[in-house]
Amino acid sequence: MDPVHLKEEHRMLQDQLRRFVAEEIVPHGERWEEEEMVPRALLRKMGDLGFFGLRVAEEYGGSGMDAIATVILAEELARSTFGGVTITATVHSDMASPHLFNAGTEEQIRQWAPGILSGETIGSIAVTEAEAGSDVQNIRTSARRDGNGWVLDGGKMFITNAVHGEVYFVAARTDPDAKASRGTSIFIVPKAAKGVEVVRKLDKMGWRSSDTAQLAFDSVKLPADALLGEENRGFYAIMKNFQTERLSAAGIYIGEIDTALRLTLDHVKTRRAFGGTLWGQQAVRQRLAMLAAQAEAARQLVYHTAWLDSQGVNCVKEVSMAKAWIGELVNQTVYACQQFHGGSGYMRGTAIERMARDVRIHTIGGGATEVMLEEVAKRMEP
Repeated sequence: MDPVHLKEEHRMLQDQLRRFVAEEIVPHGERWEEEEMVPRALLRKMGDLGFFGLRVAEEYGGSGMDAIATVILAEELARSTFGGVTITATVHSDMASPHLFNAGTEEQIRQWAPGILSGETIGSIAVTEAEAGSDVQNIRTSARRDGNGWVLDGGKMFITNAVHGEVYFVAARTDPDAKASRGTSIFIVPKAAKGVEVVRKLDKMGWRSSDTAQLAFDSVKLPADALLGEENRGFYAIMKNFQTERLSAAGIYIGEIDTALRLTLDHVKTRRAFGGTLWGQQAVRQRLAMLAAQAEAARQLVYHTAWLDSQGVNCVKEVSMAKAWIGELVNQTVYACQQFHGGSGYMRGTAIERMARDVRIHTIGGGATEVMLEEVAKRMEP
């Protein structure tokens, strides 16, 4: 059941992405899992097709689309069953680069946009630290003025695209005496800058083809124009883009839920057991039927929330609901689907086994379920 908010341009994007996923990702994804990286050639193809500029203004080379495009990109990539590829692309397109287009000067955008949109310059959002995950206000990385520029010191943890990417959008404290909400700024930091170090590539349970790393900044000298947006207003920039990040995440979840159910339906209708098929077992049918109903409700919530965002409506509550509930739902769904695959679902090389590892992060990354529920609770009227 397609959401009522889809326009012709959205349907065209869906079709284009489905062809791309089927032709360019699915046949090669297993190899990329083994190689633990997404090839730059794939990302350049995505750039050539305009996937990295869906919501960027046309004057800068983008398509000028709305938040629904963010969800479509995430959902269709997630249908590939290769979460590492999906997160590599969506971190770049909807979690890192929007900071440039939301707050950058004309000069900054002109400098960085061509590489970002083409897939030549892959970006990371570097906010999380060892002691500052969902609690953004606990950031310790600092930047101090040095003549006309800045000096950056500190470190970041669990940063996607940090190993093979080229530019980091780094949150750092610029007023140590103020609360983080009033003393944090965002900086554009090239990976090649002296003093930037990829300390170690991290070995993850899932998302094997995406690279995740620990970063260190040791007296990194930055020019004045490395500051992105207003000084000491970075916290608000992070909060603003959280809505796009979490919509993208929710889009991934619904794509994975739908695909897991489809794979499992195909399996139980052909798998013979107890004199018939697994589909012939009432408990199996009804469990999958309930999951399908929840999946439909989840998809409608996500697309309606994206539509609210496109209309300029404050939808923090709805985005937080979607992130919290559907992050849990995708785990429940894939768990049940793996159960119905039996022993084959536990074997490496099967899509459902890979998905079972990949989806576990969804209740943690991008805002833990508990944090999201607090955002909802704060906005519940008595």
